[in-house]
Amino acid sequence: MLAFNNTNVQPLTFLLTGIPGLKAAQAWLSIPFCLLYVIALSGNSVILFVVLQEQSLHEPMYYFLSMLSATDLGLSLCTLFTTLGVFWFEVREININACIAQMFFLHGFTFMESGVLLAMAFDRFVAICDPLRYTIILTNARIAQIGMSMLIRNVAVMLPVVLLVKRLSFCSSMVLSHSYCYHVDLIQLSCTDNKINSILGLLALFSTTGFDCPCILLSYILIIRSVLSIASSEERQKAFSTCISHISAVAIFYIPLISLSLVHRYGHSAPPFVHTVMANVFLLIPPVLNPIIYSVKTKQIRKAVMKVLNQKQVQV
Repeated sequence: MLAFNNTNVQPLTFLLTGIPGLKAAQAWLSIPFCLLYVIALSGNSVILFVVLQEQSLHEPMYYFLSMLSATDLGLSLCTLFTTLGVFWFEVREININACIAQMFFLHGFTFMESGVLLAMAFDRFVAICDPLRYTIILTNARIAQIGMSMLIRNVAVMLPVVLLVKRLSFCSSMVLSHSYCYHVDLIQLSCTDNKINSILGLLALFSTTGFDCPCILLSYILIIRSVLSIASSEERQKAFSTCISHISAVAIFYIPLISLSLVHRYGHSAPPFVHTVMANVFLLIPPVLNPIIYSVKTKQIRKAVMKVLNQKQVQV
């Protein structure tokens, strides 16, 4: 079988896929996707702007929230141009270098979101279980160190994955299964043995989300134990209410991720468009819902957003 590798003068070109079996309705289906992108970009931009502008929000909890919004912005922008390009203009071609770059940032921002959710769980743990030392433990310098460590972790995890993909040779079939470049999808097109790539991809997954998820669960077990020891029911309710937004953010990140994994593994009988739609929705659900949840559930964020909007109306 004819094979190509990245040593050729002309870079390899892959073909992205829209929604299989629904090509006639693809332009119409792109409208809700476009709307979701608009909501994700505008909502997270507002949250990020409000946290940076409002002095009253310069606290650890809101610094982590701004990290989450920045991560969601990056995650949305990673797939925006290729997805809408495929849906609207049938621009399906993407060269190997652009594909690998998109894959690097796509997985990197996904792992970053998992890390930020873990940091936010740690923030809630300290705030509830050791409130007197909250400002001592979560200083601005320590928050910056946490953010930098997550960034370094993601780069260290993704660089070997990218370098090994560059060494693969690819067969004549260059059609990807999604409207963006996904690691598993990409290496499955390889003519050469991709076992090392698969193992490295699994190691990257287990060292990021596979590590973060149990740690988040452990933090909430400790939080629940601490809250249940509080005598006053009113104080218990108040303590739990500070975690609702974060619990919701964790749920809308991990539940679609687990559901998508189960569909890919066990849903072989499902129509191809089910996999594609779920894959696109998985990437859009957290960026769309996170700013809505924090705006609705967090009174300080809601007040700050209303303040900024009122200032804009006065200026107009």
